[in-house]
Amino acid sequence: MSHQIRRVVTGHDEKGRAIVISDGPAPSVHANKLEPDWFSVDIWRTHEMPAEIVARAPEPTEGPRRQMPAKNGTVLRINSFPPESDAVRKITPADSLRAFEALGNAKAATHGKGGRHPMMHRTESVDYALILSGEITMLLDDEEVLLKAGDVVVQCGTNHAWSNRSNAPCAIAFILIDGTFDPQLEAKFETALASD
Repeated sequence: MSHQIRRVVTGHDEKGRAIVISDGPAPSVHANKLEPDWFSVDIWRTHEMPAEIVARAPEPTEGPRRQMPAKNGTVLRINSFPPESDAVRKITPADSLRAFEALGNAKAATHGKGGRHPMMHRTESVDYALILSGEITMLLDDEEVLLKAGDVVVQCGTNHAWSNRSNAPCAIAFILIDGTFDPQLEAKFETALASD
């Protein structure tokens, strides 16, 4: 999968007629310095609900890499996961925390708190994950599911990680929707992780 993903954005002309306002590579590409085939491309972001529709939307993906959507917002992102290396499997809890800090979401990291994979994390969002190509294993606290191209996951704020155990990259389109944990459910998270 190429780091460049064509993005076509539509809008409206001065008469309110539908037009293409941009057609080219999505500008927000973020590659892992240690593993260049592990990258993500932010395609679009919304910042409110309902999303404001204007004639010509400004570029919503500029600025530093942010894992999460804005409050009441969404993110459309495509990630490429290369086959998992031994280096990834050996990431320490401190390194995992630094990786999530770099994404602007340190509190998501759960490795070292009972997470069974170095990239285990929990986000306060509902995420739709569409497997575009390849295969990947979704790890949960006590379960794992092999996913292949064409499969779709609805991730409801659960503790999880993605592990590519194949010999080819896996591309996944993610749509992240800002969410809020039910307080009674959230109170169980620390207890569940601490008991592992």
